[in-house]
Amino acid sequence: MKKLTSAPYLLWMIIFVLVPLFMVAYFAFTDSGGAFTLANIIKTKEYAPIFIKSITFAAISTVICLLLAYPLSYILSSMKLSVQGTMLLIIMLPMWMNFLLRTYAWQALLGNNGIINNLLGLIGIGPFKLLNTQGAVILGMVYDYIPFMILPLYTVMAKIDKSITEAAEDLGCSKLQSVIKITVPLSIPGIISGITMVFVPAISTFIISKMLGGSSNLLIGDLIEMQFLGNAYNPNLGAGIALVLMIIILIVMAIINLIDKSDSDDKVLM
Repeated sequence: MKKLTSAPYLLWMIIFVLVPLFMVAYFAFTDSGGAFTLANIIKTKEYAPIFIKSITFAAISTVICLLLAYPLSYILSSMKLSVQGTMLLIIMLPMWMNFLLRTYAWQALLGNNGIINNLLGLIGIGPFKLLNTQGAVILGMVYDYIPFMILPLYTVMAKIDKSITEAAEDLGCSKLQSVIKITVPLSIPGIISGITMVFVPAISTFIISKMLGGSSNLLIGDLIEMQFLGNAYNPNLGAGIALVLMIIILIVMAIINLIDKSDSDDKVLM
């Protein structure tokens, strides 16, 4: 009976996960004629600076999301239950809008004749070059992916027994000390989940970098898209780059899981 009920999920995994992965691997290790080759994988080293830039941007965006989301999630989890639902709705509301439209909105805000520069012009400042910059790309990543950091953090913090922190404060801990010594360690699973959920889409994004960063801020997602849709059509090279990117993501996730496991072991020993 269990095998029968799991059959639709296994079929889904085969069709939409295993088959696409096999196709990526096949194109990555073949040339246009279908012959086996390592040239596509070897050629990815030419794009090492783009890989490094993508990883750097994704890491910076993830750190900013964590720094912004952690206190917000803590405050949110401390509110009354009736208020928490309203606040979560406000946080999730932008995600109901199309991703492309949200990015277009930032173009209108950051352009040379955009809303921000027009407001600065009223007080005699600017205009500043805000669009087509690295800062604009990171800003777009943070804006679009911060809900993915808030939700796991809030979920974990909401489950922390308040009596534990109250007991710590009764024993002489200040509010800050109780947060550092109790809330932060207990919320590590949420931190790990949030980092994973933000870093993975951020490192492979292409719409944000294309619309807010311009041609001077090409990221690995843009490079892959160019191989499939651009003038330099080369799906084999695109698959090779995508395969290397997947390996990098898997390595990062493995490192994160090791950190999570070591923290869990430390908690057990304590």
